[in-house]
Amino acid sequence: MGYHHLALAAKNMAEIHAFYEGVMGFELVKVEIAPIMEGGWGKHFFYRMDGDDSKFIAFWELHDVKGADAQEFDLNKAAGMPRGTNHFSFDVSSKEELDEWRKRWNAAGLDVLEIDHNWCHSVYTSDPNGNMIEFCLTTGSFTEEDRERALAALDEMTMNPSPPPAMMKQWLAKDAA
Repeated sequence: MGYHHLALAAKNMAEIHAFYEGVMGFELVKVEIAPIMEGGWGKHFFYRMDGDDSKFIAFWELHDVKGADAQEFDLNKAAGMPRGTNHFSFDVSSKEELDEWRKRWNAAGLDVLEIDHNWCHSVYTSDPNGNMIEFCLTTGSFTEEDRERALAALDEMTMNPSPPPAMMKQWLAKDAA
């Protein structure tokens, strides 16, 4: 089972549009404009991902909604969580594609964190709302030992760390220019 869309509120829809269509290459294909049940109204913008009419990321631009101007749009800040705890990840099919995203983000003026987690390889940046975005390549397969370790961790109350990442590198936009 997949998902149809992820919907988030937008702090600044012009910046969101510039990022998700201009940098990410997701195409704005639909808007729903409607009243909000609690009062006010909103524009719900849908961006098609990878040319697929069944997978979207969507953003709400809220109007006349009580308290909306005072809201935090970074999911982690809003929840009082450490940076990156809540994030969304998109898949890639090759290391070359992962490298292209890193270069594309750097060229757009965005800093990028790259991590080889030993079973997947990821690049991370932040969107205009401050939310962490990830592209991830699965590089290994899961074993019965992996499953047993995950099941055991459900009941553990002390830290039993995983092996450290094989590689971690910060790619600063200023260095890519």
